[in-house]
Amino acid sequence: MLLLVATAVALLGGCGRVRAALAVQPDDTVTGEIVIATPEKGPDDTGPAITVPPALASDVDVSEYRQDGYTGSVLRFSGLTFDQVGQLTATGGQAGERAHLTLRRAGNRIVLEGAADLTTVPVDRADFQLKVSFPGEVLDTNGDSEAGTVSWTFTPGEVGDVDAVVAYDDPQAPSATAWSLGLAVVVLGAVAAVVVLARRTRNPPVRR
Repeated sequence: MLLLVATAVALLGGCGRVRAALAVQPDDTVTGEIVIATPEKGPDDTGPAITVPPALASDVDVSEYRQDGYTGSVLRFSGLTFDQVGQLTATGGQAGERAHLTLRRAGNRIVLEGAADLTTVPVDRADFQLKVSFPGEVLDTNGDSEAGTVSWTFTPGEVGDVDAVVAYDDPQAPSATAWSLGLAVVVLGAVAAVVVLARRTRNPPVRR
């Protein structure tokens, strides 16, 4: 799902830097910044070509990146749904076939899972990192977790796995307060109906 793995695989033919910092919001949207770059070969080198899916072109900002001898692009976005972020894997082209990563909701849990095959990436000047912040408690992960943020550093020459389970309430689910208020309204309505019906059907007073 998340762009990092597919774009990392896109750089398997040589050294590269792929760093993704993503933040899952309480409303199940994602804000993030992703760096995709290769070692600079000269002043005119612009790094790897990046193609954002047309449907997301207006939601993703792409700007130039030059730092630490790397050149490439920075992708920034906010307010994307889980499915929309999944569409960003198209920037990795056919390389996405060697990687997968999904972010999905399962009740009051968010499940992040995937893998990246970096077995053909040279170790020299290879920098592949993923960091994801969540608005809930991290229940389980194979990454380094601290204060709701989980990070992974992928090792060239190996297959890197990504797993995390996070607990936080479904924003689409009705809250306990709203449910209680709704139930109270229904009960009061039923009581009022019974009272009205009783008044209409009770025996009229006896006249003397």
